[in-house]
Amino acid sequence: MSLPEQTRPLQQTKRTPPGDAVLGWLLGILAGLLGLAPWLITGAQLPLQNSWGAEVMPDQMPVSLLPLSQYELTTLVALLTAGGAAAGLAVRIWQPARRRLVAWCAASGVLAVQFSAAVQSFTVLDGGLADGTLARIYFAGLVAGVIACIAASLVAFLLLVSRPRALAALAAGLMAMPATSWAGEWVAGFVGQTNIPAAVPAVARWIPALIVGCALAWCGLRPARRAVVWLADLALLWVVPALFISVGYVLGTRAMAGDLQEMLLMSRQILAATLGPAGGALPTVGLALAVALAGLGIRSIAARRRSGNRTDNTHR
Repeated sequence: MSLPEQTRPLQQTKRTPPGDAVLGWLLGILAGLLGLAPWLITGAQLPLQNSWGAEVMPDQMPVSLLPLSQYELTTLVALLTAGGAAAGLAVRIWQPARRRLVAWCAASGVLAVQFSAAVQSFTVLDGGLADGTLARIYFAGLVAGVIACIAASLVAFLLLVSRPRALAALAAGLMAMPATSWAGEWVAGFVGQTNIPAAVPAVARWIPALIVGCALAWCGLRPARRAVVWLADLALLWVVPALFISVGYVLGTRAMAGDLQEMLLMSRQILAATLGPAGGALPTVGLALAVALAGLGIRSIAARRRSGNRTDNTHR
């Protein structure tokens, strides 16, 4: 058998650009659906609305692919950014030959799912809200919030698919808290919000630190400019959970609904309290730093052993 005949089957199995494009697009769609899955498994009924046009029970609310509510803003962040991060991580692990083509097709798949979910959800919300200025402001605020979440999802995707480890590690810092919140939504989806075991929030407090610590250990400190990523990730680990707590508390307080000045004042007060020593962020940041340094040590020992084994084999 000649060489061309032997290599022909291998050439026939190579994927074409359209094939890679379709695979990337399907990957993006699956990632987008995965991001929304913790909400979808609950039945995806629109949360009760303060400005709803009629009095209904929670189980009478229409189906909505996004939990549109001022009380669910941090949930929206988690659901939407998780889709972009999942797609970016999948492309990074896959490492396709046509990386750019697959990446943009995957991004379009994620955006297609998120845009479709947003259109369906806002159509349902618009059809049920009562008339009035407050309802229009509420609707516009939710639209702006969802657009910001989708933009953050795209940022997470682009950072994770980029070749430099430093950018991927930065994405881990941005996604540590939303990813933890997304995992918590899975628990709530299966057992219900009122039946979550007390151990879950206690464990969830430390998960962002473990994510950041492992990402920094993987990123490394060489070249020296990667130290900027270490500082940025540790700062994000300090600030992002405080933002989640502040936003969740302020938007969840019905007494201040519509009073923007009072809401901003309380958000600053809560943010300052959670960022301060009493907020409890220091142990979390310390754990992330300890995990990162321990990971660097393990990598260094492993590299020395591999180098020693190669030297021994050379002498033999």
